[in-house]
Amino acid sequence: MPASTVTTFVTANRLMAKKASNIKTLDDMKGKAIVSTSGTTNLKQITELNAQRNLGMNIMTAKDHAEAFLMVETDRAVAFAMDDILLYSLVATAKSPAEFMITTEALSVEPYGIMLRKEDTALKAVVDKAIKALFQSGDIQQIYAKWFFAPIPPKKITLNVAMSEALKKVIAKPTDSGDPKDY
Repeated sequence: MPASTVTTFVTANRLMAKKASNIKTLDDMKGKAIVSTSGTTNLKQITELNAQRNLGMNIMTAKDHAEAFLMVETDRAVAFAMDDILLYSLVATAKSPAEFMITTEALSVEPYGIMLRKEDTALKAVVDKAIKALFQSGDIQQIYAKWFFAPIPPKKITLNVAMSEALKKVIAKPTDSGDPKDY
């Protein structure tokens, strides 16, 4: 079983839909078609939530994120459930980004970290120390701005994604916890 460094990014499972669909929450998807990428935890989660909330959604799978986005773009699905940062990047590269929105409702909290061999505690200690130093120095703010508020090469796409409260919390108090309550 691998180990993880302290969390370096926090995302959430959310829905992406066309603005015209007026989807604000998962409950708004009752009886509608939703898509997610095959083999992802996001697909598993919406399947479980569909059953728990008795939503009667038509859950479809796509071979990859691009196909899932295309299914919403061409109205074969009303929404795409996935990690929000991936959704933001897909919307930013769409033909008409202004047509799409991402829900504010977080269906889950997804901490990202660097995977390491579990037995390599020395490496984990070094990497954790470096990440914590980056957070404490404030340099993380410049790095974040570079990748989320400036044009990203080679296509010069700008994501314009504000730092989440969960990530701000991790920067203030680093953790390698997998427990959603810690975010």
